[in-house]
Amino acid sequence: MEYKIMLVEDDASIAKLLSSHIEKYGYKPIIVNDFDRILDIFIEENPHLVLLDINLPRYDGFYWCRKIRQISKIPIIMISARDSEMDQVMGIESGADDYITKPFYYDVVIAKIKSQLRRCYGDFAPGVSEERRIELEGLTLYPERPELHFNNNSTVLTKKEAVLAETLMRMSPRAVSRDVIMEKLWDDQAFIDENTLNVNVARLRKKLQEVGIDDALETVRGYGYRLNVTWRK
Repeated sequence: MEYKIMLVEDDASIAKLLSSHIEKYGYKPIIVNDFDRILDIFIEENPHLVLLDINLPRYDGFYWCRKIRQISKIPIIMISARDSEMDQVMGIESGADDYITKPFYYDVVIAKIKSQLRRCYGDFAPGVSEERRIELEGLTLYPERPELHFNNNSTVLTKKEAVLAETLMRMSPRAVSRDVIMEKLWDDQAFIDENTLNVNVARLRKKLQEVGIDDALETVRGYGYRLNVTWRK
């Protein structure tokens, strides 16, 4: 599985070198060039991890870290020339999982990326040893990895996609209201709009297509969504 790493770094030379190292280790780098659309690009690209510089044009990395944290729990590693204790504290309090000061060794960055990916998606992910599994008509979800399997196909999900998939699979073939789904996905809905839920539903539809299931995630107009794969029997 190819993990996508989003690079938010306004120094083009550093971004290029980081991208080269990330590719060398089998990951897919996504370099952000439009620093006014960082959250939009995050939603569009759906990366597995973000490398986020603090010193950015207009809004700093702390701001964008908080914005990402409103809709996702994926690993965020902050990188900065600032090495003060207060900056590191602000980074962690903004939602970052780790903090790297410049100048840095690129192999150290890769090691930290590997560590966060293992923690979030791999062997060290919470609950992996229990191997919880949810099945529906040949579709299998492993929530703690998190992975979706169908026939001989599989794909890696984000944490939010896994929660959404589990909710819909457990209720299938009944429909689930938008309010219930939003309660499952976000503890605090005050900053969540309808479009954010639509984006997550669209992502899960795409992941279902990746494993070979089309048109199973149905929109129930005026109510919510239903996962219906019984027709595949």
